Amino acid sequence: MQIVRTIAELRAARRALGELAFVPTMGNLHAGHVSLVRLARSHAKHVAASIFVNRLQFAPSEDFDSYPRTFEADCAKLRAEGVELLFAPDERVLYPQPQAYIVEPPPIASELEGAFRPRFFHGVATVVLKLFNCVQPEFAVFGKKDYQQLMIVRNMVAQLDLPLAVVPGDTVREADGLAMSSRNTYLSAAERAEAPRLHAELRAISDAVRGGRADYEALGEQALGRLREAGWKPDYVSVRRRADLAAAGAGDAELVVLAAAKIGATRLIDNLEIAPPA
Repeated sequence: MQIVRTIAELRAARRALGELAFVPTMGNLHAGHVSLVRLARSHAKHVAASIFVNRLQFAPSEDFDSYPRTFEADCAKLRAEGVELLFAPDERVLYPQPQAYIVEPPPIASELEGAFRPRFFHGVATVVLKLFNCVQPEFAVFGKKDYQQLMIVRNMVAQLDLPLAVVPGDTVREADGLAMSSRNTYLSAAERAEAPRLHAELRAISDAVRGGRADYEALGEQALGRLREAGWKPDYVSVRRRADLAAAGAGDAELVVLAAAKIGATRLIDNLEIAPPA
C-alpha cells in the first residue's frame, strides 16, 4: 500500500491506477470500515482510502483533540484488505489557508444532527468535496450508520454533477445490536452493557410502523421518554422519509428512523430503515 501525504503525490499515484473506488475515513478503523473497503472492492479494481480528522466538522466543545488516532493499526487493516493507496494528509495540506470557501448544504442540514451540531454538515460537505477533487474516484463508499451524512453527500454529488457514484454500505453491528463506532471506545463497561438499548428502541419503532402505526411523532416521543427513564440524555428519535429526510407523512412508504442520545459522556447515533409492511 502506498501512503501519500501531499496532493501532488496523491495525483501522481492516482494517474497510475484505473477505475477507483474511494473510502474516506477519520481513522480508528473497525470492522464497519473494513466492510466499506470490501464493498469498494466489489465496485472497482482499485481501492483508495483516506485518513483525516477534519477539524471543520467539530465544534469547539467537541472531541477533536481527543478523537482516537490509531494510524499504524489503521494501516495494517487497510493493507490486509488490499488497499493500494492511502491519502493521509495533515491539516496544512488540506487547509493551507483558513477555509473561506465553505459548501452550503440544504436546510435539512440544520435538522436532526445539524440541530445539535451546528454547521457540522458544512464541515463534512466541504472536506468531502475537497477529497473528491483530490482523489477523483469513480466510486465513493459511505456507511449508512451516518445516514444524514450519506444523504447530504449523495445529493451534493447529484446537484453538482460530480463524475462519481456514491455507494451506501450497511451498518455493521456488534452481536448485541450496537452499531460499530469509533466513539464506542469511550464507553465504560456499564455504559457498554446499556448501549444496545438505542438500537432496541429503533427496532421497536420499526415493528410498530410495520404493524400499522403511523403516529410517527408519538412513537418518537415515547422512545425519548423510555431512554430518559433509563438514564440516557436523548437528542432526537425521529421517523423520516429516506429520500430527503423530511418528516414522514401519510402515504410515505420508504422510511427510516434516526436517533442520537448520550449515555454518560458518550454521544451515540443510530438509524434503521423501516421495511414496508408485507
